[in-house]
This record gives sequence, structure tokens and C-alpha cells, in this order.
Amino acid sequence: MTQRTAWLNGEYLPLAEAKVPVLDRGFLFADGVYEVTAVLDGRLVDSAAHLARLERSAGAIGIPLPVDAAGIAAVERELIARDSITRGLIYLQLTRGGTDDRDFLPRAGMRPTLLMFTQARDFLANPAVEAGMSVISWPELRWTRRDIKSVALLGQVMAKQAAAAAGAQEAWLVEDGFVTEGASSNAMIVDEAGTLVTRSLSNALLHGCTRAAVLALAAQYGVPVAERAFTIAEALAAREAMITSASSFVLPVTRIDGQVIADGRPGPITRRLRELYIAAARA
Repeated sequence: MTQRTAWLNGEYLPLAEAKVPVLDRGFLFADGVYEVTAVLDGRLVDSAAHLARLERSAGAIGIPLPVDAAGIAAVERELIARDSITRGLIYLQLTRGGTDDRDFLPRAGMRPTLLMFTQARDFLANPAVEAGMSVISWPELRWTRRDIKSVALLGQVMAKQAAAAAGAQEAWLVEDGFVTEGASSNAMIVDEAGTLVTRSLSNALLHGCTRAAVLALAAQYGVPVAERAFTIAEALAAREAMITSASSFVLPVTRIDGQVIADGRPGPITRRLRELYIAAARA
């Protein structure tokens, strides 16, 4: 892909030419939300779920959508076509907008800023599919409304930096002794009984679209599911561990804090759920 396209407030233009005012509240206050939707075989994956979550996040902080869900999906498909994306992502960011002087209290009637652009990425070729990935445990430093997909991602950035410094690819965030989620993913384990375990939905974690799809597939294909909190110690004693996200689908976790899980290889349930998810996305 030689040129990337952005859609900004109703206009298609080269990504390098897309500009947002310095006084935009997304820049000054992280006053905004975002979504990331996967593209596989040139088609959006779990689009309806991502758009529903966008509406929920925007509603939670009182930002009206300047374009309805159907209109957003149409723009995303046009961006895929313009940038010839076969595998990759669509990034969407919605802020409260504003060009007034800096003030914590937003002026009524501000025009929101809505931005979308593509990213080419071959996530099917991820080496972690066969090798597994390493995660570290990291203190939960974020605010309490993690169910809102906020653009305020400093806590996640710090966790990702710590993971990279430790030679790992992800961090599992721990609060009151229990894993909430990954820095950019939902966390799951397969316990000794063969049950797929992941934390139940609440304000403590993002309501992952891929998470929901994987849990539905697990139930459909006879894998028991338990939605409850688990500890790092329980994860280390598990048969398998994995993450789910729009940018990775399902990936096996084989090490936590340098300690090997089970035999250190991706497990059969993780492999099967990844296969099922990709097949469902392509269908």
C-alpha cells in the first residue's frame, strides 16, 4: 500500500494531510473514544458488535455520533477499497471536538471530530500462533470505567513498555489479586477441568467483541465456559492460556512472568478456538 486514506469529518483525503486542531478536546483532555475493527479477506470482522460498542462508549460520555452506524460501516468499506486492504484494521476515533480555548468544561453544542483510517497487517502470519506468547503481570493503574473504550491509554502504554522491557508481548493487569484483562486484549485460561475461564463483564474491563464471539463459539462447540475472575497463580497452573482481541483474534499464552504454562506449547483448545473464529469471520 503506497498511500493511505483518512476520512475526517466527512472528507476523504490522504492520511498525511489529515489535520485536527490543536484545541481539539481529544488532544488536550483525551476526551474521546475509539474502536479498532479487523479486516479479513477485504471484509470487516464483527462490525455490528464494534459499532454497538462505539455507540455505548460515546453515549457513556455524552458525545453524539455525527454519522450513524450504517454510515460509519459504509465509510469503513470505502476505506478498505481505496487502500486495497485485504488483511488489516480500521481505526476509528471520536472526540468531543471543539476549537474554543482550553477549559475542562466543554461548551454545549460542540461539533464532534470523527476520524477513520486503515492499517495493513497480516495477523494470520503471527509467529505467536505456533510459538506462543509471553506476558507479564502488571499492577492495574487505570481508571475505573474500563468498559468505556477511551482514548486515554497511558496506563496501557506503560504496561506495554514494561512487557517489552521484559521480553514479553503483552501484560496482564492485576487488581486486588485478580487479572482484569490484558493491556490490549482480554485474558482467558483453560483450567484443569477443561473449562474456558475469563473474567465476567463489568466496569473493570473492556467488553471485548472478539471475546464475546469466542465465548459463543466455545459454547457452540462444547467447550465449557465460566465467567469469573482468576489469579496469576491459577493461570500458571492452567492447562492453557490465551488472549483475544480484534488485532490478534486468538493467540496462545505459554509463559507468564517467565514461567512456563503446562508443556510450554499452544494447547488444543486455543488452537481450535482460533480456527473456529477465523472460519466464522470468513463465513
